[in-house]
Amino acid sequence: MLTATGLTLGRLLIGFAIAISLGLLFGYLIARYKWVDDTLGFLVTALQSIPSIVWFPLAIVWFGLGNASILFIVTIGATWTMTVSASTGFKNVPSLYLNVARTLGSSGTHLVRTVVLPASVPHLISGLRMAWAFAWRAIMAGELLGGSGGLGYLLNMGRSLQQMDLVLSVMIIIGIIGTLMDNLVFLRAERSVQKKWGLKPSL
Repeated sequence: MLTATGLTLGRLLIGFAIAISLGLLFGYLIARYKWVDDTLGFLVTALQSIPSIVWFPLAIVWFGLGNASILFIVTIGATWTMTVSASTGFKNVPSLYLNVARTLGSSGTHLVRTVVLPASVPHLISGLRMAWAFAWRAIMAGELLGGSGGLGYLLNMGRSLQQMDLVLSVMIIIGIIGTLMDNLVFLRAERSVQKKWGLKPSL
């Protein structure tokens, strides 16, 4: 059980990191360039409505059964949600911040690093939280259908052998991990950011 949990979390973290990197890049391009927003922005909205598990047949054809297919499913499951949240955050950066920064000589990557990203943090934190939820569901679906090892594989094995104790144990572990990550990491970070930015009154 510990080995399966470690394998699932390892796959999840790799796919999640890829998804976040792509989401931030796509989100910035959509917010920065109108023609990208008119093309890629429309495509992202369409792709976001497609459940990640629908991509699994294509993943098998492209990568075969294995880690690559599961990573693809996880990445697809989280990328578009992160892209939408990132683009919304970047678009909502107050123009006053940008004008002041440009007046003081900031531009290019320095402007993005010191102004755009910090001002978008509330949206980015919410995007990370939602992307993690989508990635978590995607990896369970991927491992159930074609993963070797991992919690999803154990869940499928318990179903095949009709071992309900194994099925329930895996379900409990999935629920505990999901709850801990959401409450101890993302929810705490979101509340901290809201308090720092004055979006939520401190108690």
